[in-house]
Amino acid sequence: MHAAIDNRRKKTISADSAFVSSRLKPLCALGLFGVLLLPLSANAAADATKGIQLISLQGDTLPADNGIDEGMSDDDWIDAERDLSAVDVDPVEASDDTFNDVSLDDEADNPVADVPLNAISPETLKTFVSVIDLVRREYVEPVNDESLFNDAMSGMLHKLDSHAEFLDAEAYENLRAFTQGDVGDVGISAEYNDNAGYWVITQVLKNSSAAKQGIKTGDYLHQIDELKLDADQQDNDITQMLIGIAGTQVDVVTSRAGRRKHTSTLQRNNSHPQTIETKLVEGIAVVRLPAFQNNSRDKILKGLTQLNAPISGIVIDVRDNPGGVLDAAVQVASLFMEDTDVVQVESRKAPLKVLTTQGRALLKQLPVVILQNRYSASAAEVLASSLQTQKRATIVGEVSYGKGSVQSVIPLDDDHAVKLTVAHYLTATGKKIDDIGVTPDIALIGDEWTWEAKALEVLQQQTQMPGVRFVSKEK
Repeated sequence: MHAAIDNRRKKTISADSAFVSSRLKPLCALGLFGVLLLPLSANAAADATKGIQLISLQGDTLPADNGIDEGMSDDDWIDAERDLSAVDVDPVEASDDTFNDVSLDDEADNPVADVPLNAISPETLKTFVSVIDLVRREYVEPVNDESLFNDAMSGMLHKLDSHAEFLDAEAYENLRAFTQGDVGDVGISAEYNDNAGYWVITQVLKNSSAAKQGIKTGDYLHQIDELKLDADQQDNDITQMLIGIAGTQVDVVTSRAGRRKHTSTLQRNNSHPQTIETKLVEGIAVVRLPAFQNNSRDKILKGLTQLNAPISGIVIDVRDNPGGVLDAAVQVASLFMEDTDVVQVESRKAPLKVLTTQGRALLKQLPVVILQNRYSASAAEVLASSLQTQKRATIVGEVSYGKGSVQSVIPLDDDHAVKLTVAHYLTATGKKIDDIGVTPDIALIGDEWTWEAKALEVLQQQTQMPGVRFVSKEK
């Protein structure tokens, strides 16, 4: 397996971007690629699936009023949001009353929290200001003071945690502009040039983040985040490292034909509409799930209904899925399991939280295979690990990416925010995911074009006809 797989733990891919409901608007909890409990509106869930009915071909027809779980009520979601707010870090100069109930009692036992800002060593502050002044006076080109301070904050956060970021006005607005769980890229494509011995940028989209940073066709691409590129990477490696949750950032190192290298922080602003593709192969439903969004569960159910045929098993394909809304992964897991732990959320400032399945497991009787690769991350790993832990699914493919941390976007003011890691999520049994990933039950190597067929072979050994069928109650 090529070096990109061996080095995947070294590269950094920015965290998911999605925002909680208006009740928690000032504080946004994200996971790479997963957002920490973004509730699905009970009314929206009911509207999206009220016309669908599950029919068991064994002869047991579900009552029409129980065919689709109506979800939690609005009041239940308010309680869920309040319970999970303690997982987030303290708001910085937040004025919303949402934060009045956040407990700070544990700070008494935390020596770091007891250090006031004015207790920072005067010598440390003096050195910092001296460096800023030195750069301002002596650097070969004029430098804007605001840019220097922004870069200083960015460097501090990036050294602290590869997923932490200082968001300036543009980055913060971009993060707020996208729908929860959207996927985007930076507007460039690249291919390896054997003669040059480098990855060369072959396309730069007009008005993209890359174009605005002055990156041009023909530039060499040396590095993406912390991964230095060489001939061992493949085209898909480059594509997947540049793609992520829309509105997040990625650092690239480029040069003009190998001359002076330059680091640019690019926004994933070129959004890609995500379509859940569903097809039927010899009685087995294959569901391609590119990201986890608030409506993923409902779209899966609609796709199964549109097949208009008996289903004896399901392949959930989460290859290249960067994650998305964490609660969406819980909703999808709830299609297959009832009253079951899905994921644990562990933070410094709150007791361990356990997220469990909700509602009726409409697909409980169907065997499942999860197809993943090394770019399946965050919420995708939550789904795979939960079904694997409960022996509810067979995991097929590669070891997944290993993104098990939760980031919160904390506003500093109307134009600036900090994205900071505030928690980790673990498997339902408490095993670590971050930097480890989910190990498949059946490992696959080689050309991924053949993997779907191999996943179908695994599932065909488990299927029992005639299975179930979804139909529209309106017909």
